[in-house]
Amino acid sequence: MRKIMALRATAWAVLFLLLAGNMLAWALSNRPSTPERPWSGIIAGVGFTPYQTDQNPQEGRHPSREDIARDLDVVAPYVKSVRTYSALNGLEQVPELAAERGLLVTAGAWISGDRGANEAEINSVVRIARGNENVRRLMVGNEVLFRDDIPVEDLIEYIGRVKRQVDVPVSTAEPPYVWKEHPELAEAVDFITIHLLPYWEKVPISEALDAVQNSYNEIKALYPDKHVLIGEVGWPSDGAYRGGSEPSLVNQAGFIRGFLNLAGEQRWDFYIMEAFDQPWKRVLGGPVEANWGIWDTNRNLKFPMQGGVFEVPSWPVLAAISTLLAALPLFWFVLRRDDLKPGGQLFYGALIQATASALVWTGAEAMTAGMGTMSTVAFSILLTAQVILLAVMLIDGLELTEVVWSANWRRKFQPVRGDISGYTPKVSIHIPCYNEPPHMVIQTLNALAAMGYSNFEVLVIDNNTKDEEVWKPVEEHCRKLGPHFRFFHLPKWPGYKAGALNFGLQVTAPDAEIVAVIDSDYQVKPDWLCATVPYFQNPNIAFVQSPQDYREWNGHPFQRMINWEYQGFFHIGMIQRNERNAIIQHGTMTQIRKKVLMDVGMWAEWCICEDAELGLRLFEEGYESVYMPDSFGQGLVPDSFAGYKTQRFRWAYGAVQIIKRHWREFLPSGKKLTFGQKYHFVTGWLPWFADAAHMAFVVGGIIWSIGLLLPYWLPDNLARYAAGMFELPPTVFLFPTLSVFFFKVICGLWLYEARVNCSFLDKVGAAVAGMALTHTVGRAVWQGLFTEGRPFVRTPKCENQPALVQGFQNAKEETLLMLGLWVTAGLVAWWIGGENRDAYIWSAMLVVQSLPYIAALAVSCLNVLPLGRQEEMVPDAAMPKLGAD
Repeated sequence: MRKIMALRATAWAVLFLLLAGNMLAWALSNRPSTPERPWSGIIAGVGFTPYQTDQNPQEGRHPSREDIARDLDVVAPYVKSVRTYSALNGLEQVPELAAERGLLVTAGAWISGDRGANEAEINSVVRIARGNENVRRLMVGNEVLFRDDIPVEDLIEYIGRVKRQVDVPVSTAEPPYVWKEHPELAEAVDFITIHLLPYWEKVPISEALDAVQNSYNEIKALYPDKHVLIGEVGWPSDGAYRGGSEPSLVNQAGFIRGFLNLAGEQRWDFYIMEAFDQPWKRVLGGPVEANWGIWDTNRNLKFPMQGGVFEVPSWPVLAAISTLLAALPLFWFVLRRDDLKPGGQLFYGALIQATASALVWTGAEAMTAGMGTMSTVAFSILLTAQVILLAVMLIDGLELTEVVWSANWRRKFQPVRGDISGYTPKVSIHIPCYNEPPHMVIQTLNALAAMGYSNFEVLVIDNNTKDEEVWKPVEEHCRKLGPHFRFFHLPKWPGYKAGALNFGLQVTAPDAEIVAVIDSDYQVKPDWLCATVPYFQNPNIAFVQSPQDYREWNGHPFQRMINWEYQGFFHIGMIQRNERNAIIQHGTMTQIRKKVLMDVGMWAEWCICEDAELGLRLFEEGYESVYMPDSFGQGLVPDSFAGYKTQRFRWAYGAVQIIKRHWREFLPSGKKLTFGQKYHFVTGWLPWFADAAHMAFVVGGIIWSIGLLLPYWLPDNLARYAAGMFELPPTVFLFPTLSVFFFKVICGLWLYEARVNCSFLDKVGAAVAGMALTHTVGRAVWQGLFTEGRPFVRTPKCENQPALVQGFQNAKEETLLMLGLWVTAGLVAWWIGGENRDAYIWSAMLVVQSLPYIAALAVSCLNVLPLGRQEEMVPDAAMPKLGAD
């Protein structure tokens, strides 16, 4: 009782640390920044563009009179004047509504390359000036020469026409360099209007106010007799990093506060850029264009003018949501898993909480980003893929936790040693063959003949091999080994390996109680059956499984890599699955109770992974399995990268076949499988679906990158449309994805360190070999989802080494995708990068996504190094020609 109470106390202490740690992490990462100078006065003026979230002037959706009035109510307590940019589409009502609220107005006429629209703007702005006493000055055009819409002479002519019709000062607004280059324009206006936006000049925030003052003083010195109005000044709260300029809410608050104080001291005339965030402006220049407002799109003040400023003002709410999201799985895990040491509870609990916080963080960013329709769809898919990746991270993390911090093992099976004469049921050993090298099969049979277990038979079932020189020597050798060994040649037999095994069941000795299956290349140890068969004394045991193991892999680095990659599954994953009676049955070194095998319907000929499918059916019928990590036999690893890929493709494609047939049993409503079995089958296959998601992301990333580049390559009329469709993903979407990738690498190395006895270089080699199969697995999953009945393809053994060119050929698809990622990453960095940090992050993301393809090409080329196995069994000339079924 005291021990139980101590465990409970420890669990509650772990929970407290996790919950407190989460809140502390949010608090530390969102500490307030206090700009040096607060502001308590009235703002001289703000740019006023009253477009709501769902409105867009480029698409003809303009604010109503009620929209304008509500927005003026928002700004009226804070400002003296507002500046407009157009005199049409309802904005001509601004002066009248502003007068009702005691606001002055600088009214603007939008001048562009459309001469007819220019005439309408000029006529309207003249009427506005004549009809509203609170209109104190006019702007004819905004950055017209900066955009190169019309010649300077035409702009001067428009200004002159307006000046002759009104009694208020008239100007136009341009960046400082335009005023320097065109003194004739300065001569034509009543006052100079400059835009001072140091962000666009790549000025660091620490130097921004000095840059503003220097630019102002320079223009004032150039035109000392002209009044200088700062028509736009501000800093964005979000967007792309540009040189030394970083958009952020803290930087925006510091700049605005500092400028207001500086402007008050210098007695400057100005308009802050701008009142409200404008989502529709994203198409003009990306996210930064939409985030210059002092108020957000919901008309909430984005930062206070005094006191501390939070980059994420709502962080306490987000922290609370992340805590609630993680609470149920945290409590369930920590309070139930008293079999784990406290360190394991703390580690995995922290991983659960970190995952919840990452989801809340990215989700909040996605909801507040104000993206266009296409970007919203694309980033929703990206967010979904991120959820899958985070789920995979939790799966890997749990496996690591149980390996490193498990206090005890509940289902640990050891080989049976000693006299078993009291229980020696007959075992029928089935060896399916197709076009296998006869010398290899003969060695397999010799090893079986040397076993210490006497009550067995061996059935060699050769199906569909056409060349008699391949199967005849095996048939003859079976005769030499005696009546325990029987050979069957099936010239034309359906069902692939499963069909051959089902035939074997039909000719199995009637008194056989156990059916064992091994591949044709496996050389078993003499104690295989003696050490494993006694477990069948338990009537609930349906099958006994020992791991696949390999020989003759030391002589070539390629074979060494894939050997250790295999070992990870059999010495890490299978041991974890065995704890919940949920192992994957694999079709070699396996033994099944014959009656049970017949009762559940034999081997599934519709599935190319008939072994895993049978194991699942046995679990659905309530049977148990035994898994021993001890090696009782060794086979051959594939000789080529093509064979390695073919094998993994079969496993992944077969897994999708199984899921499509058995998916109902994986649901919570499924009654045949335990929770642990559902967990391991679903989570065991989920990483393969993550590989499919990776494949989709890569293809989508290449297409998206091309879309990002289109505005730089298309004519102006099409470029603007393309710019509105494609934009760089926010960094918040990318960092979690990169973090998951590096977590998986670290987790894999840690697991190997704990369970697999190999060198560090072998661990790295195994990781590279596994990564090299990413594309193969992803392609198998996609094909499995949309096709049926792909034929069984055997994994060839004892192949001749391919030529170097075949090394590239065997990784052709991976190489093409790798090059696609590299080319688009380079183009994005070259064309968009410059000082745009987000472009470089996106390019880096594409390069990271190419790592599996680099691994595939490297492993494939490594495969063709002119090194053989440690010991060739026969000369190459004696090997038969291999085929695939």
